[in-house]
Amino acid sequence: MLHKFFLLIFLSSFLSACAPQSPTSGTRPENAPLKNRPRNVILMIGDGMGLTQVTAGMYANGNRLHLEQCTITGLHKSYAANDLITDSAAGATAFACGEKTYNGAIGVDLNGKPLRTILEEAEQHGLATGLVATSTITHATPASFIAHVSQRSEEEDIAEFFVDSGIDLFIGGGKKYFDRRQKDNRDLLQQLQKKGYFVSHYAEKALDQLTFDPSRPLAYLTADGSPLTAEQGRDYLAPASAKALPFLAQRSAKGFFLMIEGSQIDWGGHANNTNYIITEMLDFDRAVGAVLDFAKADGRTLVIITADHEAGGFAINPGSSMDTIVGAFTTDQHTAALIPVFAFGPGAELFSGVYENTAIYHKMRRALGLEK
Repeated sequence: MLHKFFLLIFLSSFLSACAPQSPTSGTRPENAPLKNRPRNVILMIGDGMGLTQVTAGMYANGNRLHLEQCTITGLHKSYAANDLITDSAAGATAFACGEKTYNGAIGVDLNGKPLRTILEEAEQHGLATGLVATSTITHATPASFIAHVSQRSEEEDIAEFFVDSGIDLFIGGGKKYFDRRQKDNRDLLQQLQKKGYFVSHYAEKALDQLTFDPSRPLAYLTADGSPLTAEQGRDYLAPASAKALPFLAQRSAKGFFLMIEGSQIDWGGHANNTNYIITEMLDFDRAVGAVLDFAKADGRTLVIITADHEAGGFAINPGSSMDTIVGAFTTDQHTAALIPVFAFGPGAELFSGVYENTAIYHKMRRALGLEK
């Protein structure tokens, strides 16, 4: 009888250990106490960067990427409120605002009501803020952190939000949406200068010639419309990111929030162009390296690296080698694949597991202490 008693105790303990955790269980990463709270949060978005894009870039780069330094990995569910396959607008709005919305929406909910973004919340709490992208700065992903419009195509309307936002730094293309506007004769670059911004652009001075003076907010436009591809010689993402970090750190003693987008990985997927994907992936990873160098030296910076969605249904086919990636595609649009998340620094443990894309917003808020 005694051995049956001990067998029952063992089975009871085993079944209890294997039982699913309650959604409110304190053992879940999002509810566990933070070991260390970051001062700064950097969200890096490789637009269209699915797991195969990461893999192709890694193998084509001697089997190494900077993002391998990240200590935590996870997966997020990228679908939009109205479609299993998201676009960049709904995907970035989920990151920025913590709510799923319709494809095309910029910082608004399903009813078109403005949603407060994490960039706006960071500013309200006295943090410095910034956006850097290799698309127009008014494109869907950066726009979702600063603007509130019903459709992503309204780039002139999106540009207006930069003037009154209070953002400390923005770098990207789209100069024409600020100073050669079709809807009105406003020169938003002049208006930014009147508000105290240091304003420059590609035709005036190269980015590497700029002095990032933290006594003034900074706006730099890298192209009149969309920037060049990395293959064509565009190379500003890593140096812009490296300069933005100490600049923002000096802009506020409370810390900063910065979103950096490698925008054109997505465009390579849409073009079904393997080399386009790889060159953009490696350009993005160089920026990842610069950011992780800062984070390691600083010790108070959380870095999250992810994508809004996958683009192209990209696969690495038989016949590939480390030197030659033979890519194949199922579509020239986005897909609904789960998206990888990499995290490094204090608070990184929040990003392990599988979760909705909206959870990234809530995890960043928690890391920065914006919930209080």
